[in-house]
Order: sequence, then C-alpha cells, then structure tokens
Amino acid sequence: QVQLVESGGGLVQAGGSLRLSCAASGSITRINAMGWYRQAPGKQREFVARIMRAGNINYADSVKGRFTISRDNTMNTGYLQMNILKPEDTAVYYCAAQGPRWAWDYWGQGTQVTVAS
Repeated sequence: QVQLVESGGGLVQAGGSLRLSCAASGSITRINAMGWYRQAPGKQREFVARIMRAGNINYADSVKGRFTISRDNTMNTGYLQMNILKPEDTAVYYCAAQGPRWAWDYWGQGTQVTVAS
C-alpha cells in the first residue's frame, strides 16, 4: 500500500503563488507516476498534472505555463508549484499516484486552495 499526504494549501490573492507538497510512504516502489487532481465546489474532479517515474510530464491545458509539477528522485515527495493563480483555480487539490497497472490507485485526503479576486 501507498499513503499520500498533501500540504501547502491556503488562501492567496489572484496572481499569487502557492506550492503544494505530497509526501508518499509505504510501498513507494509500486508508484509509476505521481499527479495532482482538483475538485471545485459543484464540479467533477479534474486532472491537473502528472509526472512519471521516468520524468515525463503532462499538464491540463488550463494550467500549462502557470503550474509546474516535480518530484524527488525516489518518488518520496511530489510538488506542484502554482503561479499566477486565478479565482477559478480554487478547489480541493488531491495528490494521487498511479500503481503498477497505471491506474490511479492511491489518493491523498486533499488540501484546500482558495484564490481570492
């Protein structure tokens, strides 16, 4: 099993920045990729970004050029640097990990990000 714990959420003014962290523990060798999803009130959870163990990266179009995903070499910790934040980025952000079959098998509890206009 893999446990994921997010940190770094909070309240920020539009145009500001936040950095989210995701600490992984347990069977970390099972992780093929780490990523971030978000869920705004009344909306479905949506993909934000993913970084594979090999280093390949994907972003949602809505965050390209503003958000940067990274991780340490051991996949113990993942990060999401969020710049030029907009009110529409307000959501609960979830760290997630893809296991051996490339399914999003592991999820954190989420951290709230609120962007004030």
